[in-house]
Amino acid sequence: MDMGPSGKGQISLFALIMIGIGSIFGSGWLFGAGSAAQVAGPASVVAWVLGAIFMGLIAMSYAEVGAALPSRGSMARFGHLSHGPVLGFMTGWAVWIAVAALIPIESIAATQYMASWNFGWASGLFDTQSHQLTLSGTAVALLLTVALWLVCYWSVQLLARINIALTLFKFLIPLLTVAALMASGFHGSNFTSAGGFAPEGWTAVLTAISTSGVVFAFNGFQAIVNLGGSTRNPGRSIPLALVGALGLGLVIYLALQIAFIGAVPPEQLAETGWQGINYDSPFVDLAKVLALHWVVTMLQFGAFVSPAGSNIANVASASYMVQSLAETGFFPKRLRQVHPVYGTARPAMWLNLVFAVALLLAAGRSWNALSAVVSAAMVISYLIGPIAVGLFRETRPDMARPFRLPAAKVLCPITFACAACALYWSKWPNTGLCVLLTLIAAPVAAVVLRRRARTDLRAQLAPAWWMVCFLIWMTVVSALGSEDFGGAGVIAGGLDIALVALSALGFYAWAQRAGRAAHRRGLVEADTPEEAQPAAPPTVGTAAR
Repeated sequence: MDMGPSGKGQISLFALIMIGIGSIFGSGWLFGAGSAAQVAGPASVVAWVLGAIFMGLIAMSYAEVGAALPSRGSMARFGHLSHGPVLGFMTGWAVWIAVAALIPIESIAATQYMASWNFGWASGLFDTQSHQLTLSGTAVALLLTVALWLVCYWSVQLLARINIALTLFKFLIPLLTVAALMASGFHGSNFTSAGGFAPEGWTAVLTAISTSGVVFAFNGFQAIVNLGGSTRNPGRSIPLALVGALGLGLVIYLALQIAFIGAVPPEQLAETGWQGINYDSPFVDLAKVLALHWVVTMLQFGAFVSPAGSNIANVASASYMVQSLAETGFFPKRLRQVHPVYGTARPAMWLNLVFAVALLLAAGRSWNALSAVVSAAMVISYLIGPIAVGLFRETRPDMARPFRLPAAKVLCPITFACAACALYWSKWPNTGLCVLLTLIAAPVAAVVLRRRARTDLRAQLAPAWWMVCFLIWMTVVSALGSEDFGGAGVIAGGLDIALVALSALGFYAWAQRAGRAAHRRGLVEADTPEEAQPAAPPTVGTAAR
């Protein structure tokens, strides 16, 4: 599907930036500012800056390996190329869970905002006491999930053609919201009243990064990495698109956060404090308080456009993740099939629909609750990026690298340590749940390899032990860590973060040794033509991203 001017089925740099921005501005902007302010108060602006730096480091590590080994759904394959099939399946599984989980959460976001409509039936979609979707609200979210899935199933090509226009429209609504809130009366005193700039302390800022939608929002960079191989010049396009999308995203999210903090009525803030500013549909509820009726209408409409546009992309990306896992042999080969007419990976889409529906019914009662779990899963999926950069510098020194991460020997271990800290900041029990979901992949991989009659099963498992031990270690520290991050308080605050960061550096060194050993033993397959060369032109499913 052509998304650039060339007409050759390649994505232009501008289109790639639009894809990234479109993914970054999904449901995150609708809830992120309100959730972060409730958790960290005015210091939530610091959470967005720190989150952007962290995500920028992650994105740049993926930019190097993504540009060097471009393929569709490439983020699900790097572990396979660095440490062999077992770790490849574990990391690919983690990436798939993180991306597929985005499908139901966007429908939940649209439903939660729908509850603000001035209709009796709409108000019954969300329980304002428990702050969860009701049974009817869950049913509506389920219908929206299936409806958007069907749109991608049949008509992705049409939506791909309007992707840039849709992204520009999604970009316009946050800007108008910021302008309207600023013009309604900006209360600068809100930044120092009600407990000061950081009323809940600086640990709350760290928690906001992982649980209030910051990681969730900036996760849109994955679309650039996964589709950047389909550009004419991946080495130039991928890093430029990442910098452009993340930079612009940070500016807009900071503006939204500042506008939200300044627009909260001071009398309400004095009465409840920031923890009491618990809006179910943050910007709509705030606009209602300020009597900005045209903003309410715009936001209620935008609450459909933003999640719907992102969900089209999520369905396409999740399908590529499934195809990548099927190509490595750990998912059934049938899941690789692409429809000859529509160009969509329909078997993969069916699997993703089943997963999305199951997650929605099991845990999809509110955006805040599910986004915290999804963000923790996203962080786990990031772990292999900086490790792959450092490892490939040693094991594949002659590999063409259109983009090279500066100071990689220093930045890669630091980035891995930051990812470990972000996983810890996700709070117990979110960490334990996501670790459990990830570790399921290890015994599944062992069973698949056994069925292949592999006699070297112990050797195949060896390169993945560092990841298994790391995730178990993180679960233990999270459960015993300080109460600020949901733990039992056995490990004191401050000491817990230092312990996570320092131990992460040790696990990074272990991962490097394990990867080098896997290459020496021939456990890592050589590049296939798809991995070594630019990816094939995107199908209509890809273009929607």
